[in-house]
Amino acid sequence: MDCFIFSDKLFGNDVIFATSAGIMERVRLVLIGLTLLALSACQLPETFVRQEVIRKPILVQPADSSSSPLYVWHGSGQPGPVRVTIDLSEQKAYIFKNSQNVAWTYVATGRRGFNTPTGIFRISEKIVDKRSNRYGTIIDGNGNTIHSNATAGVHRIPSGGRFVGAKMPYWMRLTGNGVGMHAGRIPNPGSPASHGCVRLPYDMAVKIYAVAPTGSTVTIVQ
Repeated sequence: MDCFIFSDKLFGNDVIFATSAGIMERVRLVLIGLTLLALSACQLPETFVRQEVIRKPILVQPADSSSSPLYVWHGSGQPGPVRVTIDLSEQKAYIFKNSQNVAWTYVATGRRGFNTPTGIFRISEKIVDKRSNRYGTIIDGNGNTIHSNATAGVHRIPSGGRFVGAKMPYWMRLTGNGVGMHAGRIPNPGSPASHGCVRLPYDMAVKIYAVAPTGSTVTIVQ
């Protein structure tokens, strides 16, 4: 009886088929079985098909808390120019170096009535020890606080008293009318809380201040 050899490259085997008519039906069934087996092998579980590479964060805050972190920083060794994107709807900022995302952080932007502007800005001024000339505290002549949430020019300063601007450390100016990024409280991560500026967790403000020179682009989106 004449035979021929069929090479099954999918499974690395050679299958020998007889040409007699009586065996051809079994050959057909073998081929069907091989086809079904091949199809089932292609349908791998999603866990094998999808593999994500997640970089280990260099800095996470709070590191010892069971709650969600305020920020994650990956960017110490990444070279290149820095840009920042602030998403008002998420109350988060994303930091990029050389177009690669190297960090994210919660922020606190302007609450109702003190909206943070949207648009594309550049850091035009950097001051480590900045104080607000608009918002702060009024102290009387004896050094007692008489108004802890005062607005300059709106709340009266008593005789012998003074206005003390709120601390805005690691100040990075974005607009000409007093809006910028600086270290400040994030009382409820995900919710606005400021008078219009972009508050950053202290350590993250220090990081951004160190790597973002004057002229760096900051984009604020809704």
